[in-house]
Amino acid sequence: MTGSHLLAEQSNSDAFVAFERVQKSYDGETLVVKDLNLTMPKGEFLTMLGPSGSGKTTCLMMLAGFETATHGEIKLDGVSINNIPPHKRGIGMVFQNYALFPHMTIYENLSFPLEVRKMGKADREQKVKRALDMVEMGAFGGRRPAQLSGGQQQRIALARALVFEPELVLMDEPLGALDKQLREKMQFEITDLAHRLGITVVYVTHDQTEALTMSDRVAVFDDGRIQQLDPPDTLYEKPQNSFVAQFIGENNTLEGTITQITGETCLVKLADGQEIDAVPINVHNVGDRTRVSIRPERVEFNKDRLQEGAHTVKAEVLEFIYMGDIFRTRLRVAGNDEFVIKTRNAPDQVRLEPGSQIEIGWLPEDCRALDAS
Repeated sequence: MTGSHLLAEQSNSDAFVAFERVQKSYDGETLVVKDLNLTMPKGEFLTMLGPSGSGKTTCLMMLAGFETATHGEIKLDGVSINNIPPHKRGIGMVFQNYALFPHMTIYENLSFPLEVRKMGKADREQKVKRALDMVEMGAFGGRRPAQLSGGQQQRIALARALVFEPELVLMDEPLGALDKQLREKMQFEITDLAHRLGITVVYVTHDQTEALTMSDRVAVFDDGRIQQLDPPDTLYEKPQNSFVAQFIGENNTLEGTITQITGETCLVKLADGQEIDAVPINVHNVGDRTRVSIRPERVEFNKDRLQEGAHTVKAEVLEFIYMGDIFRTRLRVAGNDEFVIKTRNAPDQVRLEPGSQIEIGWLPEDCRALDAS
């Protein structure tokens, strides 16, 4: 389900977070967010994913109250928050740069949001201790941010966002400054913590692996609109347009023309004249240009492993790369020199020589005929 039809999937009365026909322009002419309709239930971990300038961070900032919607309404638990200032929305925030106060100890950093809320000392101490224990940083209360590693600082930033027990936490590229191994560890920690506490999370990233790993649902943004909103496996396995297919994971595309449509299948004539079967997703008529999408791991070149009903095409091997757990084979298929197959490293795996002429195959249901743009 895409675009402005997203709202229909869940009634507003059930929505904890709701964007209703929200638009945003900074200059009065160009819309950076276009007619956004989006609802979230309580306890969901939703990621806004997209390239720079797609509108995802602007949406997060409008929800936080740091930006104002040009048009439309944003609701939290059924109440419009358009005119409520950020500090009164009761929303936790985690940023990439941590935003910790360098002159304060870790304890003081966590206590500050509670002091602002006029909480008594005994309650503050209890909540700070609980938040630090949550992120396994209970022994670090007396240190200052500069005495901590990047990963430790990010844990403290997370604890500070959770210390006043908000129902909604917003995270803007929170792991962008961490190295790969630590980032992957923190992905699981944040997801586990969010689900254990039952908090609702809106998470912004441009890293599609991060989005697939952490989220209950992912909203893929491009050009100020949601292109697709679905659970990670649906996004990856069933992209609704060419942008989503290319942006989520590695993807093979072949350009062609629709020559026949019969119910759930269509026939596509490729640039070199070969014809293949596909599932018509974003095409409507014979003669339409299309870009078909096939995931690298769905393609097979070992004839003994081809499933019944698989469709085969001719290909030329350009590169065969050993990558440890997998082999990555790059081929020329119907004029595309960047067609990739990923196969697991198994004892019976055939190794291909560059220049070899081979046949490759896949099941028609794994091939999706999308828009040509």
